[in-house]
Amino acid sequence: MWLSGFKWMFLIIGTIIGAGYASGRELWEFFGTESTFAIVLFSILFFICTYVIMKISYEKESEHYIPVLTELMGKRITRIYDGMIILYLFSTTMIMIAGGGATLQAVNIPYWYGVFIICSLLVLLFIWGINGMTSMNAFIIPILITFLVGTLVIFQVTTGFSVEMDFGKQHNWPSAFTFTALNILPLVAVIGAIGSKIKQKGEMLIASFGSALLLGAVSLLYNESLIKVANEVMLYEIPLFAILKNYPYFMIIVMTVLLWAAIFTTAASGILGLCTRLYEYLKMRFWLIALLLLILMVPLTTIGFAKLISILYPLYGVLNLYILAAILLHPIIHKFDDNTVN
Repeated sequence: MWLSGFKWMFLIIGTIIGAGYASGRELWEFFGTESTFAIVLFSILFFICTYVIMKISYEKESEHYIPVLTELMGKRITRIYDGMIILYLFSTTMIMIAGGGATLQAVNIPYWYGVFIICSLLVLLFIWGINGMTSMNAFIIPILITFLVGTLVIFQVTTGFSVEMDFGKQHNWPSAFTFTALNILPLVAVIGAIGSKIKQKGEMLIASFGSALLLGAVSLLYNESLIKVANEVMLYEIPLFAILKNYPYFMIIVMTVLLWAAIFTTAASGILGLCTRLYEYLKMRFWLIALLLLILMVPLTTIGFAKLISILYPLYGVLNLYILAAILLHPIIHKFDDNTVN
């Protein structure tokens, strides 16, 4: 149970920690100053949402996200959100590919070479399907979190560790809802694909609580670090490099590799969601569906990494508030319905 729970936990974290999050760009768009309470609230909301989605997926023994959406909002609205999820996964995976190309430029690898590398590895990964993804996440995510937290802690220690928790200066708390909503659709897509593989209810509690706790702690530490370099964040395509600017070049190389790995895991999650949904129509092997999707995505990556995130992420965050409300209210409505039947 514990091993499976951690396996799903790393899959969930790998879905969230991608180009936008690991680079610091996504956190900076939603949080910043006066956001300590917002990040704590996000952790609580994320735990509830992850558990509810996993529970529905487990009960429906789902292999893609449609049964989960149908349970949450009915067949009619599910059709609308089905299209939204496909568009979301397509655009955010495209952002991951752009981020993969931009990240490798830091080690003097040309942008298009970087794009080709990440696309080739994504196609290869899907020869092994979901098992390949969970094994990859279980290996990469602990290393990524260890190095990221280590870097941020060293930065905080050398600059004077501080966490803002003045309850009179927490006006950014509504961002917890839009930031949670932003991450809901990929969670529904990925967790919906593993429902038939979850064996025990304990796995769901381990995965949802563990991922919420880790993401909350890392987000708080990361946000406080970015606040200290606020004047320089806008000068960097990837804000993490504003924190790393005074570090030895070797450390920049290490974090660049790990940042790229985080981008890869989230791109893989997006492709997984799309493959499991499109399989019933295309009836093709996952790696071939992935190849076709990537051929469509690559030309669109020229829009620009930071520009894509600044436009699309806040928009999705607002649009997803409805599904966030449906998830949060589901246990209450479900319990009320059970009591009415009894």
